[in-house]
Amino acid sequence: MKYPILLMLALPFYSCEAQREKIHPVLEDITESVYASGIVKCENQYEVFSTVNGIAVRWLVKEGGIVDYRQPILEVQGETARLQAENASIAAENATRNANLRRIGELEISVNDAKMNLDQRAVELQRQRNLWAQQIGSRNELEQRELAWKTAGNAYESARLRYEELLREIGFGEKQALKNLEISRTAAAEHTVKCEHGGKLFFTFVEEGEMVNTLQPVAVIGDPDSFILELQVDEYDVARIRKGQPVAVSMDSYEGQVFDAVVETLKPYMNEKSKTFVLEARFRKAPPVLYPNLTCEANIVVAHKKQVLTIPRSYLLEGGFVLLENGKQQRVVTGLMDYQRVEITGGITPDDVILKPEQ
Repeated sequence: MKYPILLMLALPFYSCEAQREKIHPVLEDITESVYASGIVKCENQYEVFSTVNGIAVRWLVKEGGIVDYRQPILEVQGETARLQAENASIAAENATRNANLRRIGELEISVNDAKMNLDQRAVELQRQRNLWAQQIGSRNELEQRELAWKTAGNAYESARLRYEELLREIGFGEKQALKNLEISRTAAAEHTVKCEHGGKLFFTFVEEGEMVNTLQPVAVIGDPDSFILELQVDEYDVARIRKGQPVAVSMDSYEGQVFDAVVETLKPYMNEKSKTFVLEARFRKAPPVLYPNLTCEANIVVAHKKQVLTIPRSYLLEGGFVLLENGKQQRVVTGLMDYQRVEITGGITPDDVILKPEQ
């Protein structure tokens, strides 16, 4: 009774061995790539912010419209700023030299009168000195003429200083008023949101009548005729990224299609939270229709070899071994890997038969 039982137990074993998948290593091309994910962006795509808080009064450009550099796109409520600008304009007009011509003229007359009086007193003093030299007149008369000349000189100097001080005050007040006007006009102008680069207004984040603040964007603008790929690559792979490497791109919006691109730039800064670097790639031939922020996945080709010995990755055991047909585990030396196959640089030949490991 024991023999039939042993026979029945052995049959499944031999049957299982016979059904195990086996292959020969093959010579073929292999490409190794680095995975990255990201989005499609317009060239020069950026978010527009308001520099002031307020209510969105009126959009000056509709979504989809084309804008030029520094073109106003949104008015934000700013009645107070407008009134302050008007008030500053009035103050600037009254602070100018032309607005103070009467005050300047009055002091000019005072200076001229004081100068004429000084000149007259100088003539009288000189005449008295000439008489005194001829022993004509008294010492007291000469001293009175000298005192009158000095008094007239002091009066002229005082008038001249008042005149110069007035000009200085007017000049300072005019500059200050014009600067305040410039500040007020700038504050009023900040209630009109302008774009920093020309392009297409793709999207607006606020409706007319909604609150606008300085921390949230109001619109997205970019070049509608040029798109780039902004990809996130893991820090473990970043050292293998180089400018000019080919990129295979797939997108949900073009399911089943793969587009060629090329690495353009790698930003040398790691995001500490995601442990990733940002790189930019450009389509060799872009899809017919693209929009900002479309998601994409990419494989960046970092190495490629032609006609090398390969096996499926599923046939590779942990630790770098393969299972030969005779049941022996053979150590192999691996090279490039893609998602399905691995390069074998030593340990087996194309003549060897290897078995697929049991799952």
